[in-house]
Amino acid sequence: MGRIYLFDPAVYYFLMTEQQKRRRARMFFTWFTILAMVGLAYILREQIAETIQNLARVNAWVLLLLIPLHVASYYSQGKLYQGIFRALGERFRTKSMYRLTLELNFINNVFPSGGVSGFSYLPIRLKNEGITTGQATLVQLMRFMTIFSGFQVLLFVGVFMLSLHGDVNNLTILAASSLTTLLLVGTGLLAYIIGHRGRITAFFTFVTKAVNLLIHIVRPKHPETINISKAQNAFMELHDNYMKIRRNLHQLKRPFLFGLCFSLAELASIYVVYIAFGELVNPGAIILAYAIANFAGIISVLPGGIGIYEALMTGVLIAAGVPASVSLPVTIMYRVLNMAIALPQGGWLYYRALHGKPAKIHV
Repeated sequence: MGRIYLFDPAVYYFLMTEQQKRRRARMFFTWFTILAMVGLAYILREQIAETIQNLARVNAWVLLLLIPLHVASYYSQGKLYQGIFRALGERFRTKSMYRLTLELNFINNVFPSGGVSGFSYLPIRLKNEGITTGQATLVQLMRFMTIFSGFQVLLFVGVFMLSLHGDVNNLTILAASSLTTLLLVGTGLLAYIIGHRGRITAFFTFVTKAVNLLIHIVRPKHPETINISKAQNAFMELHDNYMKIRRNLHQLKRPFLFGLCFSLAELASIYVVYIAFGELVNPGAIILAYAIANFAGIISVLPGGIGIYEALMTGVLIAAGVPASVSLPVTIMYRVLNMAIALPQGGWLYYRALHGKPAKIHV
């Protein structure tokens, strides 16, 4: 399964070091990261220009609230990771998990991999800590499942708040109910598959063969890019670690609460931008738009879900009764400022991980 990482630039550096090409790899990946950042800025050039223009019409002092909300968001996400690792018997420092979430956020926003870079990077990043690929992959899956569970609670609250003000319509109800159903079915199906050795082997072996076939069509000289037997061993490890977490389900209460706090901090950040614009909108509309946009952003192959995220969030807000003249500039400003605050920090921490030996992060 190791060779699949060659397609993921976020971890290419680490493989190069294993091949005794440290100097070449560092130079390559430093420039690659710089070019990725420049490319992201180019893609966002119109949004950045519009944000700068809109700064004159907003309350800048209110926007300063984004900084503590940013800290709360990544602190909660770090505690979420910490709690899931604890259920696996691994104890990490809170500060280290906070820094790691910034690194993962940088990777998933800069590199156009539909969120796959984060899954690939985490096991490589924590390899020196004794964390296996199966453990790191399961932690990432459990993170998504935990946050999605919180989404379902938030969606219920959002639709209820919209209905109180009479802003809910059939399209809004359909979007909320469809997403809730999809999250419930998806979470349950994933738990069903990885909860049994036979099911996880059959399902992921089929997926691995399908990916190999797809790669073989593009690159005929590589009939088995992902080694089936190694992949099956990884799936068994994923299953074993999942069963360990199932035996410690009581330890997932805190991660669930921190996952909910993470989402609430993100929602508060969006609402702060509305307040800065002098607009008070129904929080239910923001909850619904945030949930749908984030879900779509995860499956997007574009860096950070650019384009899809903004379009969906604005569309849902319009359907929920927020005028486009308000929702569009707010969404754009929120996205640009959110990246402007988080990405430089994550990029610096990622650079340090590339060019130096990361400090031990176990307690």
